[in-house]
Amino acid sequence: MIKRFTKAKKGNLLKKVTITEVAEHAGVSVTTVSMVLGNKGRISPDTIEKVNNAVVELGYVKNRSAANLRSNSSEIIGLILKDISDPYYAQVAAGLCEETEKQGYMVFLAQSGESDEKFEQCMLTMARQGVGGIAFCPNNENQHVNADALKAHKLPMVCISRASLNQQIDYVGPDNASAAKMATEHLINQGHRRIAYVGGKSSSLCRAERVGGYCSTLMQFGLPLKPEWVIECDAGQAPAADAVQVLLATHPQITAVLCHYSSTAVGAVQGIARVGRSVGEDIFIGKQLSIVGFDAVQDAELTDPPITFVNSDAKEIGRQAAKRLIEQFEESDTNPRKVIVAPTLTNA
Repeated sequence: MIKRFTKAKKGNLLKKVTITEVAEHAGVSVTTVSMVLGNKGRISPDTIEKVNNAVVELGYVKNRSAANLRSNSSEIIGLILKDISDPYYAQVAAGLCEETEKQGYMVFLAQSGESDEKFEQCMLTMARQGVGGIAFCPNNENQHVNADALKAHKLPMVCISRASLNQQIDYVGPDNASAAKMATEHLINQGHRRIAYVGGKSSSLCRAERVGGYCSTLMQFGLPLKPEWVIECDAGQAPAADAVQVLLATHPQITAVLCHYSSTAVGAVQGIARVGRSVGEDIFIGKQLSIVGFDAVQDAELTDPPITFVNSDAKEIGRQAAKRLIEQFEESDTNPRKVIVAPTLTNA
């Protein structure tokens, strides 16, 4: 592979030479250049020499992986995550890597951070590098993802998220409403009647789905649904401790708390202690409170007694995303599909 670039104007980045520019320089068609580079067809020695000379003179980089993509033979799958250090998405990546490697593919990982521009840059770079398909997690729960723009890359796509973006792209994710229903019903079955919800922001689609599941379950069982018991707070143990402390000081009748983040659940333990109460088993006993969180992480294993969590198996979500991408390589059906991974109830 020739790895040369022509220099652009002073102060700019190196400019990538296109196959069209090679064709114009050699005085032949783009198809002819493509055939020469791919060693296909019957091309005269003189024409081959013209094309090769143009490639060298212009510094054209032959993108072998892009050629693989056009023939659906790329062995690389792209994965875009907001933050590779996030425990939930680290598990998604682990599951996706396990499945792709079993089927003979490798993963090209990128981190988009909070920026929509960085997300688009990651997407374009992967497309140019010739990945066979892209799995991506939006950089925030409410990111507007332009389905038509993504499809313009002509790549198989799978959106991995905590909440559906309602776009015409394949989607693999958890059932947030069912997870919240499961958590709320578990507490009700243990004798709790005054259950609060703490964590997340009102702008979060994931939170909206979970709060919806929580509210509908309370209504189903004829239990009080009080807006003042549904509290927003930032992710992290410290904000959760503060929020839970204020909540319980104001509403001491509450006996159980659903926590939006795993870190909220861990922080809630400290908030409960600050008002002179303790965390007990899930069964309602006296002044003890019960906590149920979502998507356990390693830190939650240190609590005593262990916190109950409703988990959406992040590794399984990653595995299913990989399977769906590979299915798209092999199928002509382009209709978007939704794969939902069911939640499970477990102690940390």
